Amino acid sequence: MGTSSFPNPNHASGPDPELKHLIGADTNKALEIAERVWWVGHVLADDPFQCHVYLLEQGDQSVLFDPGSRLTFPGTLRKIEQVIPFTQIRYFVCHHQDPDITAALPLIDAMNDREDAVVVTHWRAHALLRHYGLKMPFWLVDQNDWKLPLVDRELKFIFTPYAHFPGAICTFDPKTGVLFSSDLFGGFTEQPTLVARGESHIEALKPFHEHYMPSNDILGYAMAQIERYPVEIIAAQHGSIIPRSLVPFLIEQLKQLDCGIYLLGQDDSDIRRLSRLNATLRDIAETMLLYRDFRDIATRLLELVQRSLPAERIDYYTALPDGKILVLNPENRFSGSIECDSPEFCRFIGQDREQWVRAHQDDSSFADHHLCAGAFCEEYSGPTKGSRIAIPLIGPSQQRIDGFAIISLRDRIPVTKGIEQIVKQLADPLQVALEREVIYREIDQEREKAYQRSIRDALTGLFTRFYMQDVMSRHCALHDRDPKAEFAAIMLDVDHFKRINDTHGHGVGDRVLQSVAALLTTSSRATDIAVRYGGEEFIVFVVGQGQQPAMAAAERLRTCLMAAPIDVANGNQLKVTASFGVATRVPGESLDQLIKRADGALYRAKENGRNRVEPA
Repeated sequence: MGTSSFPNPNHASGPDPELKHLIGADTNKALEIAERVWWVGHVLADDPFQCHVYLLEQGDQSVLFDPGSRLTFPGTLRKIEQVIPFTQIRYFVCHHQDPDITAALPLIDAMNDREDAVVVTHWRAHALLRHYGLKMPFWLVDQNDWKLPLVDRELKFIFTPYAHFPGAICTFDPKTGVLFSSDLFGGFTEQPTLVARGESHIEALKPFHEHYMPSNDILGYAMAQIERYPVEIIAAQHGSIIPRSLVPFLIEQLKQLDCGIYLLGQDDSDIRRLSRLNATLRDIAETMLLYRDFRDIATRLLELVQRSLPAERIDYYTALPDGKILVLNPENRFSGSIECDSPEFCRFIGQDREQWVRAHQDDSSFADHHLCAGAFCEEYSGPTKGSRIAIPLIGPSQQRIDGFAIISLRDRIPVTKGIEQIVKQLADPLQVALEREVIYREIDQEREKAYQRSIRDALTGLFTRFYMQDVMSRHCALHDRDPKAEFAAIMLDVDHFKRINDTHGHGVGDRVLQSVAALLTTSSRATDIAVRYGGEEFIVFVVGQGQQPAMAAAERLRTCLMAAPIDVANGNQLKVTASFGVATRVPGESLDQLIKRADGALYRAKENGRNRVEPA
């Protein structure tokens, strides 16, 4: 018989919702956890799945909750007899039908000689428990208004469907605030611990609920039902009894818990490993919600993957719409780079994943390598010997490979079922992370294109008046604060442009404007701002220069234009000239005033014979 190291008198000396009197109590004895509520379970040595039985003392109307199995019942019976004769128990509450709480029923049925003794349960459990062939009748909570009147209190039954089975119920004692919670709030404890000690107890609850409860919705519904009652103590069927101070915290934590982890496992039944994997996947999803920058995501993903694998780094490869391979790795700080010399496996990007599988199954050079859940595992020799896992990232079609995540491991590891399961579950979130980054890049590119369309003239590619107003207004404000931040406006107009259109057609006229724009772009400094002002008029803002340098720049542009004839139809060339007006801004002058002065100088250049530069 297993015992724990707790010393205590049989009876509690008054209300103790924190259950301090149970710490150090002797589990060979019945222990009172609340007024007339007794723990009468039996501790099985080295069993992480402790099953508890509780007795509500009510004279000859006493209640036994979840009687137990054939393994534990002899110990439970001995403890019951320490409190009351067994014959005083009338109600045997079975919250569900599992053998850990109901296998003792045939023993109880054989001992019982009371005609009024009943098994209390839900109709759904009764449909299964009736197969024990008991003499005792069943008293169904759903047919009795979910209440059981007793000598000094009335028990209330709480319906918590599917937690863990369709007809699951809990029992609440309003007089003491004790919740007999059945499988809810159960936990795995490495060493038998009668009372939960601190918030860390949630770690014992997590793996139990994650694999035993079907979904978060079901568990959340059960928690919402329980929150309607003023619970002081949770008398859990498994794990540890929970004191009042932990009740709100544990309810809130369980409401947020992901359940149904066997959906991850398939043939993997290691609950704790699945629980860790489930936590990792949950944290990965949270990471992608919290972070936008891929560098932050990649850093966090590596930390999370390191929980399950001895990973040193993760490199990402994917194809861009133009077919180039985008690489995101620590060397480029995950900002992305285009690599011409991509690893051999990148040739499979864009192909059907079956081609990837066949290539590695058929090629004898891969004889010492392994296919692991669709990923390719290989050993490599570098500064340190280790393993590398190439995970193909499959797109929404579930057929085409969109990219690869390459996990480099610092140690060689055997390809076990556990490793296969980890790789299989990591593939989807890594796919989403990379796919989202590509989408973000495409959005950024489209946004840049849209912005460029808004600030660039469609015909010439020069900046528009809209952009000019925005940027040059800021230069005006800067010049007003700092007289040294001067700039000048060179305004030019193509000479006889109407004649060009009339003689050669508007197509040639467009080519002339494009050629002039190209010359302004190539012959100006990178800091200068060339604008198509309208029609055949252009402005070049010479930033950081005064009148004389601007005049020299205008003369250079005039000379270059005159020396660069434009090709027209049938191999003919057309010589084009332009007239220029130059104005240097004075502090306090508006942009419109500056342009008006440059335009006046341009008008004089036209009046004085064209193909010349005039100052304002």
